[in-house]
Amino acid sequence: MNSALIESELGTFRAQFTETGLARLQFPQAKADPLANAIDPPAKWLHQTTSALHTMLQGKTPRTLPPLDLSVGTAFRQAVWDLLLAIPGGTVQTYGELAYQLNQPKAARAVGGACGANPIPVIVPCHRVVGANGSLTGFSGGMKWKVRLLRIEGIELPLH
Repeated sequence: MNSALIESELGTFRAQFTETGLARLQFPQAKADPLANAIDPPAKWLHQTTSALHTMLQGKTPRTLPPLDLSVGTAFRQAVWDLLLAIPGGTVQTYGELAYQLNQPKAARAVGGACGANPIPVIVPCHRVVGANGSLTGFSGGMKWKVRLLRIEGIELPLH
């Protein structure tokens, strides 16, 4: 399986790349999930990914991100993932707010589905999305990771 292991203070993440860029980032202890079209990453992409991940795990915003391959998602999911990249560190938005930004105010659940399907968590910060009343809802890496990532960014919990 073509993947790169990225060591951090919080464990070893698994990154997988395609010809287009970083396509998947898996949390420590996650079961390895092979990516059919994975390649060995160019050194520059691996360095950018490692740097971005470490920066985010310190609660800061990376200056640069590696090229991202988010092509696994539908057009709607890709639009949600683009919005996630625009949420400033240390802040949260609700699923409904993102749905409204997409001019689909009744699509909050679909936004949640897109967040859950995000193949590059942490770097594409789906952990910054919360329920309408500030509640912490599901997270692909588990609620402990969501809480940990929000706290790293200085977000006081509970939000409501």
